[in-house]
Amino acid sequence: MTGPHGVGIGWRPEIAGFVADLPGLRFVEVVAESLAPTGPLPPGLAELRGRGVTVVPHGVRLSLGGAEPVDPARVAHLAGVAELVGAPLVSEHIAFVRAGGLEAGHLLPLPRSRAAVAAVVANVQRAQAELPVPLALEPIAALFDWPDDELDEADFLTAILDATGASLLLDVANVYANARNRGADPLALLDRLPLDRVAYAHVAGGAERDGHYHDTHTDPVPSQVLDLLRGVCGRHRPPALLLERDGRWPPAAALRAELDALAAASGFPVVT
Repeated sequence: MTGPHGVGIGWRPEIAGFVADLPGLRFVEVVAESLAPTGPLPPGLAELRGRGVTVVPHGVRLSLGGAEPVDPARVAHLAGVAELVGAPLVSEHIAFVRAGGLEAGHLLPLPRSRAAVAAVVANVQRAQAELPVPLALEPIAALFDWPDDELDEADFLTAILDATGASLLLDVANVYANARNRGADPLALLDRLPLDRVAYAHVAGGAERDGHYHDTHTDPVPSQVLDLLRGVCGRHRPPALLLERDGRWPPAAALRAELDALAAASGFPVVT
């Protein structure tokens, strides 16, 4: 079973008709928690599967960075969805979303400490033991860094990947957002990441608010993120790129233009 390839888009019910009309589409990503492991698939997603489009479940609720062991029921849900859609892999975030029974409702950043590495590694390994397919890990966009960080981002991520054997879901928009908010060079981070272990990459839009750049997924992809994508592809092109859009849907022509821009920046065939 091969992984995703080429340019894809995040499947959402609101744009199911648009996605269905993309003739060259090779893969989509779907929020795992939006599907029931026992099915049935939403009609639009089922039609894509029927024509051979790869579907990758993307988890948002495992809380792999939490201090508590990952919830077995949530892992079982992700595993069931992977089997339902015939996925070649699944993905989740290096983040936490709950603690002490309280739900944050957001992906929250971890302190880049050795203790946090150990917690993530333990939870990833618990998940890997129950998942039927490989797991790709996505670092999140964060508006702040914890004061007790012991590692920089490259060392933190590499330690987790090395200990788990997981692949990397590289969110180019997150790299840009974090570098911009920290006043850092995003290419400096890319040069220290194992880009040969990237399973696929995300690209998304954002906006400046109150002096911070927010990875909104509801704004157009800015030219700076496309430039960074070219930098990624010039170093080691990921096997696949995915456009994330979660709201404030633009006209179909604008979405097609964003997909074409990803293809142009990476050298992949257009899907439109």
